[in-house]
Amino acid sequence: MTEAERLLAQAEQHGLAPLRLAGRRLLPIVQGGMGVGISAGGLAGTVAGLGGVGTIASVDLRRIHPDLFEATRHLSGKSCKPQIDAANLEALDREIRRARGLAQGRGLLAVNVMRAVGEYAGYVTQALRSGIDAIVVGAGLPLDLPDLAKDHPDVALIPILSDARGVQLVLRKWDKKGRRPAAVVIEHPGHAGGHLGAARVEDVSDPRFDFDVVLPQVVQVLREAGLEDVPVIAAGGVRSLDDIRRVQSLGASAAQLGTPFAVTRESDAAPEFKRVLAEAQPQDIVEFTSVAGLPARAVRTPWLDKYLRMREKLQAAAHLKSHCTMWFDCLTACGLRDGKPEWGQFCIDKVLGHALAGDVRKGLFFRGSGALPFGSEIRSVQELFRWLVAGVRPQPC
Repeated sequence: MTEAERLLAQAEQHGLAPLRLAGRRLLPIVQGGMGVGISAGGLAGTVAGLGGVGTIASVDLRRIHPDLFEATRHLSGKSCKPQIDAANLEALDREIRRARGLAQGRGLLAVNVMRAVGEYAGYVTQALRSGIDAIVVGAGLPLDLPDLAKDHPDVALIPILSDARGVQLVLRKWDKKGRRPAAVVIEHPGHAGGHLGAARVEDVSDPRFDFDVVLPQVVQVLREAGLEDVPVIAAGGVRSLDDIRRVQSLGASAAQLGTPFAVTRESDAAPEFKRVLAEAQPQDIVEFTSVAGLPARAVRTPWLDKYLRMREKLQAAAHLKSHCTMWFDCLTACGLRDGKPEWGQFCIDKVLGHALAGDVRKGLFFRGSGALPFGSEIRSVQELFRWLVAGVRPQPC
């Protein structure tokens, strides 16, 4: 019996139903996509190899390939965009192949693509060309995803949404294109890390996003559309076996976790990045408006603390000129580049790149709310799975 088979058997013994997705029987656990470079092929391949859904975050993966980054790090300006985009697509292909080698045919491998990035279509196309099992899209409504994937009918297409109304819209638009979602991720903005699916910071804790409200609503929408076999995946705030049992009792088929995987040994981030996330206390985690105009949640590091102190001054000067020198991997709308004073005034790619390297003086460290399963300890993906499916805590270090 493989470890993946053993974990699935333990999950069922402890009252968890398996996730049935893309013709596979999987652990009811999805590792969320985390960029820049946090969830690349190493983490995603390990998760899939143990029978879960491993997810590669597509954006700016050249940063974890020394040859690609060295060849492009000095480039800036519009004229350099094709070179940098090509490097990132090459990096995505490498990471998919790396993950595939680690997974050894087990689990399921996905690529997460933000709808809000300008190279969204390019990333989706590359992931499909590289043979990925699933495409997961958040940070916007992926109404055109079936068009991009029309030549790949067997690839699972999975939108990330926050409420039943968004699900209804996607179902209606996709139905006209002859495609149905393979699953739907429902992300709670009050718990998730990174960019959040709410209109304003004040809305992230709105009761309408609570799982006991939204999960039954989404299940009902799917049932009325004749899609009752489409799995619903609950994302945000899940930290234990009891949490997974709870969301399954509300109609979800699986749970998606981000931060607990980000701090595992197999995470593709620097050790300092993991330490910052693992040691953060509740008072260290803050919400603010990001450069995309969306609420975001991160650790209050020296960089973020300084930015929040200077935010009003930066926003007051936003309309004077663009301070952006980055013309690749850009968001389709950006507060810094487009001079939107009510939005964030920093380069999201730069600060996430610094975080990947563990630089608290320059980096933005996205993190979900709530305590981590093992506190400040850095443990393996296997130990995290054993905790989530069987409630087994690892031996003391």
